[in-house]
Amino acid sequence: MSTASAPLPIPVAPPCSLALLAEKRGGLSLDDARLQGRLWRGSSLSAAVDLTLPSGFAALDAELPGGGWPLQAVTELLMPQFGILEWRLLAPALRGWWAAQAPSAAAPGPKGRTAPPALRSLLLVNPPHTPHLPGLQALGLPPSALVWVKAATPAQQLWTAEQAIKSRVAVVAWLPEARPEQIRRLQVNALGSDAPAFVVRPERVAQQSSAAPLRAIVQPGETWQLQLHLLKRRGPAHEGWLQLLAVPDAVEPLLTAARRQAQPAPAPALTSASPPTERADALARTVLHA
Repeated sequence: MSTASAPLPIPVAPPCSLALLAEKRGGLSLDDARLQGRLWRGSSLSAAVDLTLPSGFAALDAELPGGGWPLQAVTELLMPQFGILEWRLLAPALRGWWAAQAPSAAAPGPKGRTAPPALRSLLLVNPPHTPHLPGLQALGLPPSALVWVKAATPAQQLWTAEQAIKSRVAVVAWLPEARPEQIRRLQVNALGSDAPAFVVRPERVAQQSSAAPLRAIVQPGETWQLQLHLLKRRGPAHEGWLQLLAVPDAVEPLLTAARRQAQPAPAPALTSASPPTERADALARTVLHA
């Protein structure tokens, strides 16, 4: 009777890093160098972000992976109240995005005249207030590229944001009722886009899981400052809060140096005045209904 022999051990190569493999082979190849550049340690900021957009704030760019807002990803901004901080935070980056689109030479138009370059649109999905065109124009945002999409239901809002991201246009979408699986859908579509995509959600959802690789909590600071904490990023945990001085360009010449600095908050009034009613501006009408 024959006895079954024990199986022969299969040799397994010990795990080694790309750097160790390159050292054994006498140096890094081009493909190895590119692959190693996409690896990052959890204790350091990721340098694997392919496309980024400078935020316009040097202190913020120093804390963002790749040195700016990611373009092939959804950025989630969590705020205690909508309609107060968004434009002061995002206007510098959006101005830079449109400035980078301008070609070196404009295309010739009819009769030999030079036609202005066509700008990619910025879609505003479900903004909390009627967009004020003169105010946005004062921030340096071209009115011809701004499109307001008024979507009535959360499903329409999500669909509109998803289609805009697929179309590779810039998006700022206010989605207070979006669920984690819906944010994941937006993130998957953003991987094929090279335009910024910002989703504004209430601060109370900070404890929810999110597929967005970058999440930030934004709160009002003293005077013209914004307080920003990076809740999630590709890198180490962000400690503390960034103090970003965000003064609109039209206001800054009117302020003295003392007024630009942080001032103690005034005592609350005993009686609250009724909020002013918003005047319907002919330049701030709905551009597109969805």
